[in-house]
Amino acid sequence: MSAPSAAGPTPSPRDAYSPQLRTALVLTGAGTAGAYHAGVLRALQEAGVKLDLVAGTGVGVASALFAAIDGSARLWDHDGVWRTPVVERFYRARLALRVAAWALAAAWAVALVPFAVLAAGLLVYPAGFLLQTAGADAGGQVANLYTSFVRTVFDPAFLPSVLPRAFLISVTAFLAVLAVLAVTVLMADRRGRRDRAPVWWRLVGAPLSASEAVGAMSLALWRLLGGAAGARQPRGLDLSRVYADLLKENLGQPGFRELLLTVHDLDVRRDFVFAMLGERYRRDFFRPQGRPGADLRVAELFDLAGVARDHLTAVMSAGLRLPLGTESELLGFPAESFWCGERHRAVERPGAVDRLLDELPAAGVEQVIVVSAFPEVEGPHGLRVARGDWRGRLGDYLAGAEAAAVRAALAADRPFRCVFLVRPQYNPLGPLDAAGCYDERSDRRVTVAELVDRGYEDAYRQFIDPVVGASGERLEAHPSRVSRSTV
Repeated sequence: MSAPSAAGPTPSPRDAYSPQLRTALVLTGAGTAGAYHAGVLRALQEAGVKLDLVAGTGVGVASALFAAIDGSARLWDHDGVWRTPVVERFYRARLALRVAAWALAAAWAVALVPFAVLAAGLLVYPAGFLLQTAGADAGGQVANLYTSFVRTVFDPAFLPSVLPRAFLISVTAFLAVLAVLAVTVLMADRRGRRDRAPVWWRLVGAPLSASEAVGAMSLALWRLLGGAAGARQPRGLDLSRVYADLLKENLGQPGFRELLLTVHDLDVRRDFVFAMLGERYRRDFFRPQGRPGADLRVAELFDLAGVARDHLTAVMSAGLRLPLGTESELLGFPAESFWCGERHRAVERPGAVDRLLDELPAAGVEQVIVVSAFPEVEGPHGLRVARGDWRGRLGDYLAGAEAAAVRAALAADRPFRCVFLVRPQYNPLGPLDAAGCYDERSDRRVTVAELVDRGYEDAYRQFIDPVVGASGERLEAHPSRVSRSTV
């Protein structure tokens, strides 16, 4: 098995790419990695690369869902998910926390007005004195204006009435937000899983919201499935069934690919695998008699061609939810299933790419293309200034865990003819930088749309030109291909 990349060795003739081999595309990563997936998918589609199966973990679950039904253009097109302004709202602080923070900040600002006015005198009077010393008439005017402002603020008709009212309004808004949070927690206890935690921790909850990302992906998927612009989007259960039926009926048709997804169950501490395979591989994959751990796999494998199809949108939502950063997604199982009607918390797991690669041989895969958006630092002098904000710190952990997991997964011995890796040599965007970030190397602000272009260029530079082209089987590239600026 070989894993060539932009800086890696060229595979031997025995391990060279061949379109006759059963090929899987593995999309891994969290958050903004989906933009890189979109660019790679565009390049592979333009070059006519044959893909038999798409697999995804993290945000790659959503990317794989679009790619499996020939809909990846909904991700990278000019009005695709990763090029629209809505992406800037992905993984923001929860609305209730933002409102509470602003209300509390306003209350503190109002309470500190008298002290701020007095503190301003430490600057105003010395400045006025210096101006008067220099012979400027403005020095006295500055002092007089400040004195008049102090009289207004501390006037008996203003200080005891206006400031306390403004402070009370701000505090009331803060308490109202806490009340809404409390009601939300109580309603969640009735609808879902109860939390065992002090009331304050339950009110605070997770700091980030994945609802914008889940909503945008669900809407794009609904539009792809034929939903009219003015039509009401169906519930998650109905959307799951429409998608599963479409894919099942068209497996084997041009543009439609088999599907393999994984999310992590926090309650049973296992990776759950959801798959829709062709009849040739489906039976052996889901009924692995005689294989090690076959009895345990019954609890972890779900056939999307059967009743497990109802989980599809929940699985996509779980892939978009980050450990520690966001609330988890609830997966509800039927009473007659292995899990006896339980509801489990599911999120994406950094490093779940190894589980995908473990499952692919059972699905008949012979060669693999792995796509990861987060590179490793391969030597000294590659450090950058560490980010001190909580969003940057969590993003650094997720990116580091992902890069290490990809390296370990590619180093493992698996029965593939070859494994190819598409990954940027440099990516300043962290998983949570959906609104963009400052790049110290180029001294400018980079956006998620640029990461789409980087994935497009990297796919040609690292895989299509040197690998597919060298095999002698490359299809002529789409004429719309143009060189784009990279991140």
